[in-house]
Amino acid sequence: MSFEQQLSKVRTQDGFIAALDQSGGSTPKALGLYGVSESEYSGDDEMFAKVHEMRTRIITSPAFTGERILGAILFENTMDRTIEGKGTATFLWEDKNVVPFLKVDKGLADEAGGVQVMKPMPGLADLLTKAKAAGIFGTKMRSVIKSAEGAGVKAVVAQQFEVGQQIADAGLIPIIEPEVDIHSSTKSEAEAMLRDELMAHLDKLGKDTHVMLKLTLPEEDNFYKCCIDHPQVVRVVALSGGYPREESNARLSRNHGMIASFSRALSEGLSAQQTEDEFNNMLDASIQSIFEASRT
Repeated sequence: MSFEQQLSKVRTQDGFIAALDQSGGSTPKALGLYGVSESEYSGDDEMFAKVHEMRTRIITSPAFTGERILGAILFENTMDRTIEGKGTATFLWEDKNVVPFLKVDKGLADEAGGVQVMKPMPGLADLLTKAKAAGIFGTKMRSVIKSAEGAGVKAVVAQQFEVGQQIADAGLIPIIEPEVDIHSSTKSEAEAMLRDELMAHLDKLGKDTHVMLKLTLPEEDNFYKCCIDHPQVVRVVALSGGYPREESNARLSRNHGMIASFSRALSEGLSAQQTEDEFNNMLDASIQSIFEASRT
């Protein structure tokens, strides 16, 4: 696998990142939306087998190719499994021309100071070594900003860049994701604080260190243009954050140079009960709408 080929694709090609990395507590909800009830599995092993079936169905669909999809974010359990006899990351790149990313965070700490920083990641170094060996290109890790409190925003961004540097040093491209809660009553103010902090940290990166940013769709269109234009930023991607697909796409299309990294908005409308044609047609329409919104 060529890191340079993958970097060029992610940096220059039209398309978006598919977020297929729901894990732990969000898995039953994702399965429920897909039409698989909790009565259909027992325990974590069966649950993760069910979610792998769902993800395999998405990834192997003829609609899911590198023509419109730049990359896919996996969770560790998915990376450790196979699709059609190949490791998931290898299958994505070799068979679909889709660049594989891995979610590496261990979830969120309790809210303090208006934010939720990431829980400690004691096994991160080993996970990065494993990911690199499995053919993973980059990583993703999420924090959440609930309100515009300066110290909290600073703490979130400082932690993200500290861990991001460790990931970059391991030869992977980190996606730094300080999500701003779409329901925050101080969303605009939080975004202003976040942008200032992001730019301050980006300016301190060495010229050989590159990152991606995954940001909530902002209240002011093109608000993150300075981040998109920063030389150390490979790409700025947007999370749907709970907005329905139609609204996510409408907001995204007004933010030029920003591309999607949607999870719920991508899988919206897909169901285990659909025939292959119904499933593939729904997925194809979803992918096309997100692709078009990402091209603006």
